Amino acid sequence: MQLPSTFDDLVIEANQLNLYKNLIFQLNKDFKLANIDLDFHEEVLPTSLKLILHETIFNLIQEKFTDYLNLLYIIDVSEKQIKALDGNDTLKLSEDVSFLILKREWQKVYLKNKYK
Repeated sequence: MQLPSTFDDLVIEANQLNLYKNLIFQLNKDFKLANIDLDFHEEVLPTSLKLILHETIFNLIQEKFTDYLNLLYIIDVSEKQIKALDGNDTLKLSEDVSFLILKREWQKVYLKNKYK
């Protein structure tokens, strides 16, 4: 499976396969498991999704780092990928982590759909 390299590619692929709502459902499920109060509406626009997720991750890094680590564990984002990111700029880091989260969630949704 070739994972999308940009946010836009991910959204296009999810929409083409009619799996965008499943992606939102998976995000909501994992955020709930991590006890993070974030619930996207199933009709959320991709731009809003990106902005809200980025803002949430930024706030978690700044204010609730343990919750942030727990979320990464629950979603199963690769530790190697996280360590490869530049942590000097928290804003850029949160944007990159948001995309890693979306890619991992997309991978779960795609594989569940393919092998159901």
